[in-house]
Amino acid sequence: MLNIVLVEPEIPNNTGNIGRLCVGTESRLHLIHPLGFLIDDKNLKRSGLDYWVHLDVTEYENVDEWMKEIPDLSRVFLMSSHAEKSYLETDFQDGDWLVFGKESKGLSQDVLALFENHLTIPMSKLIRSFNIANSVAFVVGEAKRQIGLKG
Repeated sequence: MLNIVLVEPEIPNNTGNIGRLCVGTESRLHLIHPLGFLIDDKNLKRSGLDYWVHLDVTEYENVDEWMKEIPDLSRVFLMSSHAEKSYLETDFQDGDWLVFGKESKGLSQDVLALFENHLTIPMSKLIRSFNIANSVAFVVGEAKRQIGLKG
């Protein structure tokens, strides 16, 4: 099972879509506060549809609280448009932690400094970034493909 981590997500529709993806891929969702919405926000529930009740989700007050749950820090992968290594060049394993930052700014330098594995999603120079829900789908899809091939 993959662990999808959203650090300070801001847009409920994105989190709802990611929650739905997690249910469909049997992944866990981890939400690190502060959130830019209430967890019972109607947009969150609408995006997650009726799947939200099946979601394995954990909330944390901050990054420090979340880090206490990680058994192996080397299996944490932070997504950043500034990273040099592509997620396509990474060997994923069951139980990995895939970390995404807030929609407006990505991951802070403080969070990036806590871990060594920084990955990027290749994209055209015509855009700054992909939508976070699309980004999560790209990376989860590749990780699940690899895990399936190894199993």
